[in-house]
Amino acid sequence: MKVAIAGASGFVGQALIAELEKNHEIVALSRGKKKSEKIEWRFCDLFSLLDAERGLQGVDVGIYLVHSMRPSARLTQGTFNDFDLIVADNFVRAAERCQLKQIIFLGGLHPEEAQGLSRHLRSRWEVEDVFKKSKVPYTIFRAAIILGGEGSSFHIMTRLVERLPVMLCPRWTNTKSQPVALHDVTASIAHVVGNSEAFEKVYDIGCSQPVTYKEMMKKIARLLGKKRLFIPFPFMSPQLSTLWVCMITKAPKELVKPLVRGLKTELLLNPQNKITVPEKNFLSIDEAVKEALQNYDPQQTPTAFREAKKEGRVVRSVQRLPLPKGKTAEDVAQAYMEFLPKMNPGFMKVEVRGRWIHFCLRLPFVPLLVLEYSPERSWSHRQLFYVRGGLLARKTERGRLEFREILGGEAVIAAIHDFEPRLPWYFYRWTQALVHVFVMKNFGLYLRRKTAFNSEARR
Repeated sequence: MKVAIAGASGFVGQALIAELEKNHEIVALSRGKKKSEKIEWRFCDLFSLLDAERGLQGVDVGIYLVHSMRPSARLTQGTFNDFDLIVADNFVRAAERCQLKQIIFLGGLHPEEAQGLSRHLRSRWEVEDVFKKSKVPYTIFRAAIILGGEGSSFHIMTRLVERLPVMLCPRWTNTKSQPVALHDVTASIAHVVGNSEAFEKVYDIGCSQPVTYKEMMKKIARLLGKKRLFIPFPFMSPQLSTLWVCMITKAPKELVKPLVRGLKTELLLNPQNKITVPEKNFLSIDEAVKEALQNYDPQQTPTAFREAKKEGRVVRSVQRLPLPKGKTAEDVAQAYMEFLPKMNPGFMKVEVRGRWIHFCLRLPFVPLLVLEYSPERSWSHRQLFYVRGGLLARKTERGRLEFREILGGEAVIAAIHDFEPRLPWYFYRWTQALVHVFVMKNFGLYLRRKTAFNSEARR
Protein backbone atom coordinates (compact mmCIF):
# COMPACT_ATOMS: atom_id res chain seq x y z
CA MET A 1 0.00 0.00 0.00
CA LYS A 2 1.01 3.64 -0.35
CA VAL A 3 1.36 5.03 3.19
CA ALA A 4 1.80 8.73 4.06
CA ILE A 5 3.39 9.63 7.40
CA ALA A 6 2.69 13.10 8.81
CA GLY A 7 5.43 13.90 11.31
CA ALA A 8 7.90 11.66 9.46
CA SER A 9 10.95 13.66 10.56
CA GLY A 10 10.35 12.96 14.29
CA PHE A 11 11.94 10.06 16.13
CA VAL A 12 8.79 7.91 15.95
CA GLY A 13 8.34 8.80 12.29
CA GLN A 14 11.91 7.81 11.40
CA ALA A 15 11.54 4.47 13.20
CA LEU A 16 8.19 3.89 11.52
CA ILE A 17 9.64 4.53 8.07
CA ALA A 18 12.27 1.85 8.71
CA GLU A 19 9.54 -0.57 9.83
CA LEU A 20 7.02 0.08 7.03
CA GLU A 21 9.28 0.44 4.00
CA LYS A 22 9.84 -3.34 4.08
CA ASN A 23 6.29 -3.93 2.82
CA HIS A 24 4.84 -0.60 1.73
CA GLU A 25 5.53 2.43 -0.44
CA ILE A 26 6.22 5.40 1.86
CA VAL A 27 5.34 9.07 1.38
CA ALA A 28 6.97 11.18 4.11
CA LEU A 29 5.33 14.55 4.82
CA SER A 30 7.50 17.34 6.22
CA ARG A 31 7.77 21.14 6.31
CA GLY A 32 11.49 20.80 5.65
CA LYS A 33 13.03 19.98 2.27
CA LYS A 34 14.40 16.43 2.26
CA LYS A 35 15.44 13.92 -0.37
CA SER A 36 15.87 10.18 -0.29
CA GLU A 37 16.39 7.47 -2.88
CA LYS A 38 14.18 4.96 -1.02
CA ILE A 39 11.15 7.04 -0.03
CA GLU A 40 9.23 10.00 -1.40
CA TRP A 41 9.42 13.20 0.67
CA ARG A 42 6.68 15.74 0.03
CA PHE A 43 6.66 19.29 1.36
CA CYS A 44 3.56 19.71 3.47
CA ASP A 45 2.61 22.51 5.86
CA LEU A 46 -0.43 21.01 7.58
CA PHE A 47 -1.69 24.47 8.51
CA SER A 48 -2.59 24.67 4.80
CA LEU A 49 -5.50 22.51 3.66
CA LEU A 50 -4.22 22.76 0.07
CA ASP A 51 -0.79 21.44 1.15
CA ALA A 52 -2.47 18.59 3.05
CA GLU A 53 -4.49 17.64 -0.03
CA ARG A 54 -1.37 17.62 -2.19
CA GLY A 55 0.51 15.61 0.43
CA LEU A 56 -2.14 12.88 0.55
CA GLN A 57 -2.79 12.68 -3.18
CA GLY A 58 -2.68 9.08 -4.39
CA VAL A 59 -2.22 7.69 -0.86
CA ASP A 60 -4.05 4.68 0.63
CA VAL A 61 -3.30 5.07 4.36
CA GLY A 62 -2.39 8.19 6.36
CA ILE A 63 -0.48 7.98 9.65
CA TYR A 64 -0.67 11.06 11.90
CA LEU A 65 2.15 11.65 14.40
CA VAL A 66 1.98 15.46 14.63
CA HIS A 67 1.94 17.54 17.81
CA SER A 68 2.09 21.38 17.68
CA MET A 69 3.76 22.19 21.00
CA ARG A 70 6.58 24.23 19.40
CA PRO A 71 6.00 27.59 17.62
CA SER A 72 5.96 27.35 13.81
CA ALA A 73 6.24 31.05 12.95
CA ARG A 74 8.26 34.03 14.11
CA LEU A 75 5.21 35.20 16.04
CA THR A 76 2.48 32.83 17.20
CA GLN A 77 -0.62 34.07 18.99
CA GLY A 78 -2.80 31.38 20.48
CA THR A 79 -2.47 28.06 22.30
CA PHE A 80 -0.92 24.85 21.00
CA ASN A 81 -4.17 22.92 21.51
CA ASP A 82 -5.90 25.22 18.99
CA PHE A 83 -2.96 24.79 16.60
CA ASP A 84 -3.32 21.02 17.07
CA LEU A 85 -7.00 21.17 16.12
CA ILE A 86 -6.31 23.08 12.91
CA VAL A 87 -3.63 20.71 11.57
CA ALA A 88 -5.60 17.59 12.56
CA ASP A 89 -8.74 18.99 10.95
CA ASN A 90 -6.82 19.77 7.75
CA PHE A 91 -5.42 16.23 7.70
CA VAL A 92 -8.90 14.72 8.08
CA ARG A 93 -10.49 16.96 5.44
CA ALA A 94 -7.66 16.18 3.02
CA ALA A 95 -7.95 12.45 3.76
CA GLU A 96 -11.66 12.56 2.99
CA ARG A 97 -11.15 14.47 -0.25
CA CYS A 98 -8.33 12.11 -1.34
CA GLN A 99 -10.49 9.09 -0.40
CA LEU A 100 -8.00 7.41 1.92
CA LYS A 101 -8.87 3.91 3.10
CA GLN A 102 -7.62 4.43 6.69
CA ILE A 103 -6.22 7.00 9.12
CA ILE A 104 -3.94 5.88 11.95
CA PHE A 105 -3.42 8.29 14.86
CA LEU A 106 -0.88 7.98 17.66
CA GLY A 107 -2.24 9.91 20.66
CA GLY A 108 -2.05 9.80 24.45
CA LEU A 109 -3.51 7.51 27.09
CA HIS A 110 -6.77 8.68 28.62
CA PRO A 111 -7.16 8.81 32.40
CA GLU A 112 -10.45 7.60 33.85
CA GLU A 113 -11.27 11.07 35.22
CA ALA A 114 -11.55 13.84 32.64
CA GLN A 115 -11.62 16.65 35.22
CA GLY A 116 -8.43 18.52 36.01
CA LEU A 117 -6.60 17.40 32.88
CA SER A 118 -3.65 19.48 31.71
CA ARG A 119 -3.94 21.37 28.44
CA HIS A 120 -1.52 18.85 26.89
CA LEU A 121 -3.74 15.85 27.73
CA ARG A 122 -6.95 17.69 26.77
CA SER A 123 -5.38 18.49 23.42
CA ARG A 124 -4.65 14.81 22.74
CA TRP A 125 -8.27 14.03 23.65
CA GLU A 126 -9.67 16.73 21.33
CA VAL A 127 -7.49 15.66 18.41
CA GLU A 128 -8.58 12.05 18.87
CA ASP A 129 -12.18 13.24 18.65
CA VAL A 130 -11.41 14.91 15.29
CA PHE A 131 -10.35 11.56 13.84
CA LYS A 132 -13.30 9.70 15.35
CA LYS A 133 -15.69 12.05 13.53
CA SER A 134 -13.95 11.53 10.20
CA LYS A 135 -15.66 9.76 7.27
CA VAL A 136 -12.41 7.80 6.77
CA PRO A 137 -12.04 4.61 8.90
CA TYR A 138 -9.73 5.33 11.82
CA THR A 139 -7.41 3.30 14.03
CA ILE A 140 -6.26 5.07 17.18
CA PHE A 141 -3.31 4.18 19.39
CA ARG A 142 -2.94 5.65 22.86
CA ALA A 143 0.43 5.70 24.61
CA ALA A 144 2.10 7.33 27.59
CA ILE A 145 5.86 8.00 27.31
CA ILE A 146 7.44 6.35 24.28
CA LEU A 147 10.84 5.03 25.35
CA GLY A 148 13.31 5.57 22.54
CA GLY A 149 16.90 6.77 22.43
CA GLU A 150 15.92 9.96 20.56
CA GLY A 151 12.65 10.61 22.41
CA SER A 152 12.36 13.98 24.14
CA SER A 153 10.80 12.60 27.37
CA PHE A 154 13.44 9.87 27.64
CA HIS A 155 16.20 12.43 27.00
CA ILE A 156 14.83 14.66 29.77
CA MET A 157 14.82 11.84 32.34
CA THR A 158 18.24 10.54 31.28
CA ARG A 159 19.84 14.00 31.34
CA LEU A 160 18.46 14.59 34.85
CA VAL A 161 20.01 11.31 36.00
CA GLU A 162 23.34 12.03 34.28
CA ARG A 163 23.72 15.58 35.59
CA LEU A 164 22.26 15.48 39.13
CA PRO A 165 24.01 13.36 41.82
CA VAL A 166 21.23 14.45 44.19
CA MET A 167 17.71 14.93 42.88
CA LEU A 168 14.88 16.72 44.67
CA CYS A 169 11.73 14.85 43.64
CA PRO A 170 8.41 16.76 43.35
CA ARG A 171 5.06 15.00 43.76
CA TRP A 172 4.76 14.27 40.04
CA THR A 173 7.74 11.89 40.18
CA ASN A 174 5.49 9.49 42.15
CA THR A 175 2.79 9.43 39.46
CA LYS A 176 2.30 6.05 37.81
CA SER A 177 2.21 5.45 34.08
CA GLN A 178 2.78 2.62 31.62
CA PRO A 179 5.44 3.63 29.07
CA VAL A 180 5.96 1.74 25.83
CA ALA A 181 9.08 0.78 23.88
CA LEU A 182 9.54 2.51 20.52
CA HIS A 183 9.85 -0.85 18.76
CA ASP A 184 6.48 -1.94 20.20
CA VAL A 185 4.85 1.23 18.87
CA THR A 186 6.13 0.73 15.31
CA ALA A 187 5.27 -3.01 15.33
CA SER A 188 1.72 -2.25 16.50
CA ILE A 189 1.17 0.39 13.83
CA ALA A 190 2.64 -1.85 11.12
CA HIS A 191 0.21 -4.60 12.16
CA VAL A 192 -2.91 -2.47 11.55
CA VAL A 193 -1.92 -0.77 8.27
CA GLY A 194 -4.69 -1.68 5.82
CA ASN A 195 -6.13 -4.18 8.32
CA SER A 196 -9.94 -3.83 8.19
CA GLU A 197 -10.27 -5.66 11.53
CA ALA A 198 -8.60 -2.64 13.16
CA PHE A 199 -10.98 -0.07 11.62
CA GLU A 200 -12.89 2.08 14.15
CA LYS A 201 -10.78 0.60 16.98
CA VAL A 202 -8.89 2.25 19.85
CA TYR A 203 -5.84 0.48 21.28
CA ASP A 204 -3.87 1.26 24.46
CA ILE A 205 -0.22 0.22 24.17
CA GLY A 206 2.38 0.04 26.93
CA CYS A 207 4.39 -2.15 29.28
CA SER A 208 2.34 -4.54 31.40
CA GLN A 209 3.36 -3.12 34.80
CA PRO A 210 2.77 0.49 35.98
CA VAL A 211 5.85 2.40 37.08
CA THR A 212 6.47 5.85 38.60
CA TYR A 213 8.71 8.43 36.95
CA LYS A 214 11.04 8.19 39.95
CA GLU A 215 11.31 4.41 39.50
CA MET A 216 12.11 4.91 35.81
CA MET A 217 14.91 7.32 36.66
CA LYS A 218 16.25 4.85 39.22
CA LYS A 219 16.31 2.15 36.54
CA ILE A 220 18.17 4.52 34.19
CA ALA A 221 20.71 5.32 36.93
CA ARG A 222 21.30 1.64 37.64
CA LEU A 223 21.82 0.77 33.97
CA LEU A 224 24.20 3.74 33.58
CA GLY A 225 26.12 2.58 36.63
CA LYS A 226 25.52 5.83 38.51
CA LYS A 227 24.69 6.17 42.19
CA ARG A 228 22.00 8.79 42.64
CA LEU A 229 20.17 10.07 45.71
CA PHE A 230 16.45 10.80 45.25
CA ILE A 231 15.00 13.05 47.96
CA PRO A 232 11.22 13.64 48.18
CA PHE A 233 10.40 17.35 47.90
CA PRO A 234 6.60 17.75 47.64
CA PHE A 235 6.64 21.55 47.90
CA MET A 236 7.94 22.21 44.38
CA SER A 237 5.32 23.92 42.17
CA PRO A 238 4.84 23.06 38.47
CA GLN A 239 6.40 26.42 37.57
CA LEU A 240 9.51 25.70 39.64
CA SER A 241 9.67 22.13 38.29
CA THR A 242 9.55 23.50 34.74
CA LEU A 243 12.35 25.97 35.45
CA TRP A 244 14.46 23.28 37.13
CA VAL A 245 13.99 20.73 34.31
CA CYS A 246 14.74 23.33 31.59
CA MET A 247 17.87 24.53 33.35
CA ILE A 248 19.33 21.04 33.87
CA THR A 249 18.30 19.37 30.59
CA LYS A 250 18.40 22.39 28.22
CA ALA A 251 14.99 21.36 26.92
CA PRO A 252 12.83 24.27 25.64
CA LYS A 253 10.23 25.71 28.00
CA GLU A 254 7.46 25.37 25.36
CA LEU A 255 8.00 21.60 25.47
CA VAL A 256 8.63 21.09 29.20
CA LYS A 257 5.86 23.25 30.67
CA PRO A 258 2.84 21.32 29.26
CA LEU A 259 4.58 17.98 29.89
CA VAL A 260 5.23 18.76 33.58
CA ARG A 261 1.64 19.90 34.10
CA GLY A 262 0.44 16.60 32.64
CA LEU A 263 2.66 14.43 34.85
CA LYS A 264 0.33 14.74 37.84
CA THR A 265 -2.19 12.48 36.03
CA GLU A 266 -1.85 8.69 36.08
CA LEU A 267 -1.75 7.24 32.57
CA LEU A 268 -2.64 3.56 32.74
CA LEU A 269 -3.78 1.04 30.14
CA ASN A 270 -7.42 0.09 29.75
CA PRO A 271 -7.51 -3.75 29.48
CA GLN A 272 -10.51 -3.48 27.14
CA ASN A 273 -8.33 -1.66 24.58
CA LYS A 274 -5.60 -4.29 24.40
CA ILE A 275 -4.04 -5.14 21.04
CA THR A 276 -2.61 -8.50 20.08
CA VAL A 277 0.20 -8.49 17.53
CA PRO A 278 1.04 -11.95 16.13
CA GLU A 279 4.44 -13.29 17.25
CA LYS A 280 4.99 -10.17 19.33
CA ASN A 281 5.19 -9.69 23.10
CA PHE A 282 5.50 -6.16 24.47
CA LEU A 283 8.76 -5.44 26.26
CA SER A 284 8.80 -5.10 30.05
CA ILE A 285 9.72 -1.72 31.51
CA ASP A 286 13.27 -2.94 32.28
CA GLU A 287 13.73 -4.25 28.74
CA ALA A 288 12.28 -1.05 27.24
CA VAL A 289 14.59 1.23 29.28
CA LYS A 290 17.61 -0.94 28.43
CA GLU A 291 16.79 -0.85 24.71
CA ALA A 292 16.31 2.93 24.78
CA LEU A 293 19.65 3.45 26.51
CA GLN A 294 21.40 1.35 23.87
CA ASN A 295 20.22 3.88 21.26
CA TYR A 296 20.79 6.95 23.45
CA ASP A 297 23.52 9.41 22.46
CA PRO A 298 24.21 12.10 25.11
CA GLN A 299 25.77 14.30 22.44
CA GLN A 300 22.68 14.22 20.26
CA THR A 301 19.94 16.84 20.52
CA PRO A 302 16.42 15.44 20.05
CA THR A 303 14.39 16.96 17.24
CA ALA A 304 11.87 18.34 19.78
CA PHE A 305 14.68 20.24 21.57
CA ARG A 306 15.83 22.05 18.46
CA GLU A 307 14.76 25.54 17.59
CA ALA A 308 11.64 25.30 15.48
CA LYS A 309 11.93 26.65 11.97
CA LYS A 310 10.49 30.15 12.06
CA GLU A 311 10.12 31.47 8.57
CA GLY A 312 11.28 35.09 8.08
CA ARG A 313 8.60 37.52 9.28
CA VAL A 314 5.69 35.08 9.18
CA VAL A 315 2.86 35.46 11.72
CA ARG A 316 0.33 32.85 12.84
CA SER A 317 -2.55 33.93 15.10
CA VAL A 318 -5.35 31.66 16.31
CA GLN A 319 -8.34 32.42 18.54
CA ARG A 320 -11.15 30.05 19.57
CA LEU A 321 -14.56 31.76 19.37
CA PRO A 322 -18.08 30.71 20.42
CA LEU A 323 -20.25 29.22 17.69
CA PRO A 324 -23.94 30.07 18.21
CA LYS A 325 -26.16 26.99 18.25
CA GLY A 326 -27.42 26.08 14.80
CA LYS A 327 -24.91 28.41 13.09
CA THR A 328 -21.99 27.60 10.78
CA ALA A 329 -18.59 29.08 10.00
CA GLU A 330 -20.28 30.81 7.05
CA ASP A 331 -22.63 32.58 9.47
CA VAL A 332 -19.63 33.62 11.60
CA ALA A 333 -17.84 35.01 8.54
CA GLN A 334 -20.94 37.03 7.65
CA ALA A 335 -21.15 38.27 11.25
CA TYR A 336 -17.47 39.30 11.02
CA MET A 337 -18.19 41.43 7.95
CA GLU A 338 -21.17 42.98 9.76
CA PHE A 339 -19.10 43.60 12.90
CA LEU A 340 -16.10 45.31 11.28
CA PRO A 341 -17.90 48.45 9.98
CA LYS A 342 -19.64 48.80 13.37
CA MET A 343 -16.37 48.55 15.32
CA ASN A 344 -15.60 52.23 14.61
CA PRO A 345 -12.18 52.63 16.32
CA GLY A 346 -12.06 56.35 15.36
CA PHE A 347 -8.93 56.76 13.24
CA MET A 348 -9.90 53.84 10.99
CA LYS A 349 -12.94 52.67 9.08
CA VAL A 350 -13.77 49.34 7.47
CA GLU A 351 -15.63 49.04 4.18
CA VAL A 352 -17.09 45.76 2.87
CA ARG A 353 -17.66 45.73 -0.89
CA GLY A 354 -18.83 42.39 -2.17
CA ARG A 355 -15.99 39.93 -1.66
CA TRP A 356 -13.51 42.68 -0.61
CA ILE A 357 -12.82 44.05 2.89
CA HIS A 358 -10.85 47.32 3.15
CA PHE A 359 -9.34 48.51 6.45
CA CYS A 360 -8.58 52.20 5.81
CA LEU A 361 -7.46 55.40 7.49
CA ARG A 362 -10.32 57.89 7.63
CA LEU A 363 -8.31 60.94 6.60
CA PRO A 364 -6.60 60.63 4.27
CA PHE A 365 -8.22 57.56 2.68
CA VAL A 366 -5.35 55.06 2.73
CA PRO A 367 -5.89 51.27 2.52
CA LEU A 368 -4.14 49.68 5.51
CA LEU A 369 -5.19 46.08 4.93
CA VAL A 370 -7.13 44.43 2.11
CA LEU A 371 -8.83 41.01 2.37
CA GLU A 372 -10.53 39.11 -0.45
CA TYR A 373 -13.16 36.46 0.23
CA SER A 374 -12.44 33.20 -1.62
CA PRO A 375 -15.68 31.32 -2.42
CA GLU A 376 -13.66 28.77 -4.43
CA ARG A 377 -11.89 27.54 -1.25
CA SER A 378 -14.80 28.09 1.16
CA TRP A 379 -17.56 25.81 2.41
CA SER A 380 -20.27 26.31 5.04
CA HIS A 381 -17.94 24.85 7.73
CA ARG A 382 -14.82 26.73 6.57
CA GLN A 383 -14.58 30.28 5.23
CA LEU A 384 -11.40 31.65 3.68
CA PHE A 385 -10.15 35.20 3.05
CA TYR A 386 -6.81 35.96 1.37
CA VAL A 387 -4.62 38.91 2.39
CA ARG A 388 -4.23 41.00 -0.78
CA GLY A 389 -2.01 43.80 0.50
CA GLY A 390 -2.40 47.28 1.95
CA LEU A 391 0.00 49.59 3.72
CA LEU A 392 0.43 47.19 6.66
CA ALA A 393 0.74 43.85 4.85
CA ARG A 394 3.01 42.29 2.27
CA LYS A 395 1.16 40.70 -0.62
CA THR A 396 1.83 36.96 -0.55
CA GLU A 397 0.29 33.88 -2.14
CA ARG A 398 -0.34 32.14 1.20
CA GLY A 399 -1.36 34.92 3.63
CA ARG A 400 -4.94 34.22 4.72
CA LEU A 401 -7.66 34.49 7.37
CA GLU A 402 -10.02 31.59 7.97
CA PHE A 403 -13.05 30.77 10.09
CA ARG A 404 -13.32 27.04 10.72
CA GLU A 405 -15.76 24.91 12.68
CA ILE A 406 -14.09 22.54 15.16
CA LEU A 407 -15.14 19.74 17.50
CA GLY A 408 -18.23 18.89 15.51
CA GLY A 409 -19.55 22.45 15.56
CA GLU A 410 -18.98 23.15 19.26
CA ALA A 411 -16.79 26.17 18.47
CA VAL A 412 -15.15 28.04 15.62
CA ILE A 413 -11.51 29.02 15.17
CA ALA A 414 -10.43 32.32 13.64
CA ALA A 415 -6.90 31.91 12.30
CA ILE A 416 -4.42 34.05 10.41
CA HIS A 417 -1.76 32.03 8.57
CA ASP A 418 1.44 33.06 6.76
CA PHE A 419 0.80 36.77 7.29
CA GLU A 420 3.81 39.03 6.65
CA PRO A 421 3.68 42.59 8.04
CA ARG A 422 5.27 45.60 6.34
CA LEU A 423 5.99 47.46 9.57
CA PRO A 424 9.40 47.10 11.25
CA TRP A 425 9.16 43.91 13.31
CA TYR A 426 9.45 45.39 16.82
CA PHE A 427 6.92 48.11 16.00
CA TYR A 428 4.53 45.56 14.48
CA ARG A 429 4.88 43.24 17.48
CA TRP A 430 3.69 45.89 19.95
CA THR A 431 1.09 47.67 17.81
CA GLN A 432 -0.63 45.89 14.91
CA ALA A 433 -0.27 42.39 16.42
CA LEU A 434 -1.97 43.53 19.65
CA VAL A 435 -4.71 45.33 17.69
CA HIS A 436 -5.57 42.09 15.90
CA VAL A 437 -5.99 40.22 19.20
CA PHE A 438 -8.11 43.13 20.52
CA VAL A 439 -10.36 43.02 17.43
CA MET A 440 -10.86 39.25 17.66
CA LYS A 441 -11.58 39.45 21.39
CA ASN A 442 -14.27 42.05 20.75
CA PHE A 443 -15.65 40.01 17.86
CA GLY A 444 -16.01 37.08 20.27
CA LEU A 445 -18.00 39.33 22.62
CA TYR A 446 -20.10 40.45 19.66
CA LEU A 447 -20.93 36.82 18.83
CA ARG A 448 -21.91 36.14 22.46
CA ARG A 449 -24.16 39.21 22.60
CA LYS A 450 -25.73 38.26 19.29
CA THR A 451 -26.38 34.73 20.56
CA ALA A 452 -27.90 36.06 23.78
CA PHE A 453 -30.09 38.53 21.85
CA ASN A 454 -31.37 35.80 19.50
CA SER A 455 -32.14 33.58 22.49
CA GLU A 456 -34.18 36.35 24.15
CA ALA A 457 -36.00 37.07 20.89
CA ARG A 458 -37.04 33.41 20.56
CA ARG A 459 -38.53 33.51 24.08
